[in-house]
Amino acid sequence: MSSSTFRTVPSSADVVIIGGGVMGAGTAYHLAEAGVTNIVVVERGELGCGSSGKPIGGVRAQFSDPLNIELGNRSLRAYQDFPHRPGADIRLDTVGYLFLLTSERQAADFETCVSLQNSLDVPSRMIDPAEAQRLCPYIGTDGLVAAAYSPTDGHARPGLVVRGYADAAARAGVTFATHTAVTGIDTTGDRVTAVHTDRGRIACSTVICTAGAWSGRIGDMAGVSLPVRPVRRQLAFTAPLAPPAPRIPFTIDFSSTAYFHNSDDGLLFGLADPDQPDGFDTTWTPEWLELFRAVARHRAPALADMETIGGWAGLYEVTPDHNALIGRSDELTNFLYATGFSGHGFLQAPAVGEVMRDLHLEREPCVDISPLSAARFRTGAETRPEAHVV
Repeated sequence: MSSSTFRTVPSSADVVIIGGGVMGAGTAYHLAEAGVTNIVVVERGELGCGSSGKPIGGVRAQFSDPLNIELGNRSLRAYQDFPHRPGADIRLDTVGYLFLLTSERQAADFETCVSLQNSLDVPSRMIDPAEAQRLCPYIGTDGLVAAAYSPTDGHARPGLVVRGYADAAARAGVTFATHTAVTGIDTTGDRVTAVHTDRGRIACSTVICTAGAWSGRIGDMAGVSLPVRPVRRQLAFTAPLAPPAPRIPFTIDFSSTAYFHNSDDGLLFGLADPDQPDGFDTTWTPEWLELFRAVARHRAPALADMETIGGWAGLYEVTPDHNALIGRSDELTNFLYATGFSGHGFLQAPAVGEVMRDLHLEREPCVDISPLSAARFRTGAETRPEAHVV
């Protein structure tokens, strides 16, 4: 895929997309596929250098909110079809997602959610601790009440997805201005008229903000409130395992958020540190691993002392209710946004790309995303509770 090597950006565009991660690349692809021309994607670093750069991304439709279930399920189907449309291998591994539940309350809540998921064509089911252990031999059943499992979930490689969307979009004529920072946004009345970058000004008809953890700053430039805060998340890789690890589901201890799954010739470990302060720091600090090991000693003892050979830190883009911001600005009619996914952006990206295409073309989207408007936080509208947040 050709990124821009020119020193200045195009002077005008029909659509400027700010952010070259999975949301920006996917939106560009879906717009171009629908015949939209003169699209410029502005990215301050390399494509996928923000949250989309994570080594492995889970894909699932197991949620508690029907809107998230629909977005996840539609995206799962798109990821299954990715080798044909847009045409790239994303190393999709359909190993399923396994949520480990340690209280009767959790089990009851997940049972309700499984019924909802089943009604929306997601083949999830409740299973007992013994079956959970058969699916994932690493876990111990002590203290386990039940588990929730969906065989069609799994994981893929976000970097390959970004590249696949971007390559196809570039073939369709989309310009990718990488290593280009947005420095300001011009507005006149209720419209954005131009985006300023450190490589020049782009006059435009529509702006779409897909800037992830940096979206609050972009919103501020336009006078649009996008309540997104950056929170560091860390993960680690084990040394190669011999004999090789069994093929296991993406396994999550729901109480602690500790998770693990296959990764190349070993395993990947992750856990959300509840004391992690907000900020843009993505330094990997091995000390957090002790939090994971403490959980593993009880839940999956064989993992507790496995040798690790490094790790990675990235940013979640978190909103007050841990649900996305998707929509069109009330204040600026040609400012659209898709951000704040709070950890489930990658798995919803294909469906959201379709939604952004439809919003731009003023067509009815495949799902009603009006409840995800950023205005919900200031109008007193009902926020979207999502229980299955990791």
